[in-house]
Amino acid sequence: MVILVVVINTLISLILLYTAWRVWQLKQQLAHIADKLTAYKSCTHTVLDQAPENIYLSQQNIYNLRQKNQALQTQIQQVQQILSLLLLGRQIWQRYFRRLELTSGKRTVAK
Repeated sequence: MVILVVVINTLISLILLYTAWRVWQLKQQLAHIADKLTAYKSCTHTVLDQAPENIYLSQQNIYNLRQKNQALQTQIQQVQQILSLLLLGRQIWQRYFRRLELTSGKRTVAK
């Protein structure tokens, strides 16, 4: 009977020892995860702490680019208008000189 009690106590002790070893491993894993989460928190805090300033600077840069773009659009419109006027002037010039050539050509042929 004593042997049975000793064997049962030994089995219970081994089961509890295995359970304690697994709990210790779990504690080590949780400590490692906690360290990683703390490092991630620190990194995200650094990034997010600077986010409002970075957003403001980006908004300023976008505003400046839009202002430059608007000025360039105005200049493009002016250049297009100038080119249109030059082409119109060229067409008028060609028509005028064609008429002169045709009328002067008729005169020389008629002479």
